[in-house]
Amino acid sequence: MSPDPTSEPSLAEVDLAALVPEWIDWAEAARRLEVTVAKVRTMIRDHELAAAVPSPGAGQQLPADFIVDALPVKGLPGLLTMMHDNGYDDREIIAWLYLDQDFPGRGIDALLENRGSEVKRRAQAMAF
Repeated sequence: MSPDPTSEPSLAEVDLAALVPEWIDWAEAARRLEVTVAKVRTMIRDHELAAAVPSPGAGQQLPADFIVDALPVKGLPGLLTMMHDNGYDDREIIAWLYLDQDFPGRGIDALLENRGSEVKRRAQAMAF
């Protein structure tokens, strides 16, 4: 049975380059965080930050919105850990945060506006 062509693409299939307005490489992330590139790698591995390849050949990058005032945006590390524990990968999580939800708006906007508990509740509901 073939998939319904009118259905929404899965989170893994979303065009991240079109969805996220600004991407930064690991070196720029390190500069903004005032840490080394090795520390950025560790932060991605430990789910404090998320990275994905936004377009073929681009290499792994991070949404610029994930770093505010030299820190990961408040609430992001806990959300990333919870979503990874529920089987989502970085690419899917980034897509979910940038898609227009019922927050109102996008999950990333809710995090940036210090409404992270609302985003976490929605993410928990996705696990069921």
